[in-house]
Amino acid sequence: MGSNPIGCAEDTITELMKAVILAAGEGIRMRPLTLHVPKPLLTVKGLPLLHHLLVALPESITEIVIVIGYLGEKIKNHFGEEYLGKKIAYVEQPEKKGTFSALQLCEPLLSDDEPFCVFYADDLLNRASIDRLLEHRFAVLVKKSEHPERFGVVSATPDGKVLGIIEKPEQPTSNLIVTNGCILDKNVFCCVPPPHANGELYLSAAIHEMAKKHDVYAVSADFWFPIGTPEDLKTAEGLIKNL
Repeated sequence: MGSNPIGCAEDTITELMKAVILAAGEGIRMRPLTLHVPKPLLTVKGLPLLHHLLVALPESITEIVIVIGYLGEKIKNHFGEEYLGKKIAYVEQPEKKGTFSALQLCEPLLSDDEPFCVFYADDLLNRASIDRLLEHRFAVLVKKSEHPERFGVVSATPDGKVLGIIEKPEQPTSNLIVTNGCILDKNVFCCVPPPHANGELYLSAAIHEMAKKHDVYAVSADFWFPIGTPEDLKTAEGLIKNL
């Protein structure tokens, strides 16, 4: 698929904007490392995972909203109200109800008719991929995977318009998966998804619903490395130089 966007930009986003970063998870698969440290504060090359994401954000993203939950005060104490020149606000997700529910908590802090980005705090992503995402009004970063059943699987037209996203299907219809990063606006809050089998509301399912009403593009990420296990942290040590 190469490093270019699958689809062509509908609009180019140039204005200053906000990013929501979801950082409320317990990181259960990372235990015992996350017994006393929230996953976004686990380090690669001596710096927190969340730091590496914040470094990758372009200058056009000037304000951050971080959704915290498990050991959230430690995240808040580390990054404060401003970090790397970007203002930071915090929203607490007290119960594990899913990524869409986490984003819903941020709605009062987001402006009407203005786009915003959403990222997960614990994956490695590079600046070039984010810059490519920002060329679109509505888009998700995607990548081919050898194990698509572990992720949200994307179906798209030849010109890159998303037809649907199915979270962790038993029989994937493609090997294209949602990675880390999307650009949306408040229209997404009108696309409340049905609950997953585990009762949670997933953001990927909301984007699936949104794609029925709007042109949402699948944009190829040229570097994305998910951190799911302690072994992934070791692998990331050798990859971080490529960011």
